[in-house]
Amino acid sequence: CSVYSFCSPYWVLDGLNSAQSKTDMKLLVISYYWPPAGGPGVQRWLKTALALQDQGHDVEVLTVDPKAATYPLKDMSLLKESESLTVHHSGATDWFKRYQQLTRRKEVPFSGFANQAGTPGPLQKLSRFIRGNCFLPDPRKGWNKQATALANKLLQSKDWDLIITTGPPHSTHLIGQTLQKTHGITWWADFRDPWTDIYYYDQFYPTRWARRKDMAMEQSVLSQADRILCVSEDLKRLLSSKVKRSSNDFHIMPNGYDPQDFSDAASQPSNEAFTLAYTGTLTLQYPLDALYKAIQGVIDASQAINLVIAGRPAKECVDQLQQMARVSNGLFSFKALGYLPHAESVKVLERADALLLLIPDLPNNKGILTGKLFEYIGSGRPIWGFGPDGSDAQAILDKVNAGKLHEDPNKASQQLLSWMHDFPSGASQSGKEAYTRAGLAKALMA
Repeated sequence: CSVYSFCSPYWVLDGLNSAQSKTDMKLLVISYYWPPAGGPGVQRWLKTALALQDQGHDVEVLTVDPKAATYPLKDMSLLKESESLTVHHSGATDWFKRYQQLTRRKEVPFSGFANQAGTPGPLQKLSRFIRGNCFLPDPRKGWNKQATALANKLLQSKDWDLIITTGPPHSTHLIGQTLQKTHGITWWADFRDPWTDIYYYDQFYPTRWARRKDMAMEQSVLSQADRILCVSEDLKRLLSSKVKRSSNDFHIMPNGYDPQDFSDAASQPSNEAFTLAYTGTLTLQYPLDALYKAIQGVIDASQAINLVIAGRPAKECVDQLQQMARVSNGLFSFKALGYLPHAESVKVLERADALLLLIPDLPNNKGILTGKLFEYIGSGRPIWGFGPDGSDAQAILDKVNAGKLHEDPNKASQQLLSWMHDFPSGASQSGKEAYTRAGLAKALMA
């Protein structure tokens, strides 16, 4: 079954007792990011763990003690959602404090350095070089020793069936690798993002030696994990190209969404002007020029339009949108709400007339599936934005009848203008059901 439908599972579990009921598995999920950390990486396994627990599995979580952790984002509201799960915390060595001292920055760097505007200065370049060559595979490996020690105790206390590690940080997979070797337990490695192929990897200025060492660790994880979980078909293609393994050793599990996060109301919003909403990180690698031109096309047609961003857009993007608003004669307004708790960001989606989706301008970007895509689908709002023709994201939008990605800003403007007069519907009900966390969790364990 393809990544787009998940109508039925296409593989069965290896290395597990086939006589055991599939509804009473004992799972230990190992994840650095866990509430009070925020962001889609947290929600992926928080929601999946809860869904697995509801389906009869015994799920526990091993994570870092928040007092010893460095989180780019925090979402305290997620703590309540995790209360029904047994969560174990280990200590950690916080090497990111050294980074902050070196760069004199209070903020932890975001993915892709979204919160670091402009060209990096000499101090930033030095700190990135140290990060990319001295802390392999990443600085958060400072929790591995203590996490492994705690995991050893947990594995001795219960007859576990399976451990799952999730990355980034990809250093977490090294914990699973050690536990598999020590205990002979079945281990699955979940990849939410690429490892040595992540789009900002070269911004760490890795030497040839560092790159080889990092690739060797990546190769060992891909070779030794009993199963590789991926968020998209494209990531599966990338990772499977690095190792000689059966395609059945890989399982695609998109991020999905939780229907309970959304209200039952599907009525059209009552905004004074047509409102676009965007949630999440927005770096300079995204097709921002195309976005600016499309919005300007709507303004030039004397139609009012609003844009609301809940997340962390690059400073240059905020400056440009604010300037466009100032000279638009009231036809364009822009609000940057900053990072919001998940429940509040969902409300932003529900209040919008349409949702903005942007696929980064990167090599091989046709396979990029951002986590927000599935929440956008779950909201029931139409989806508009920019991405390459023939992308995996567009294939999903077509399948669930949820919207359109463009390459041409003029055509994108025309679509928005038509939507302003003939409000479209979002994803079909059957399309939304295909990407619920519960359905994806069930397929994972089938």
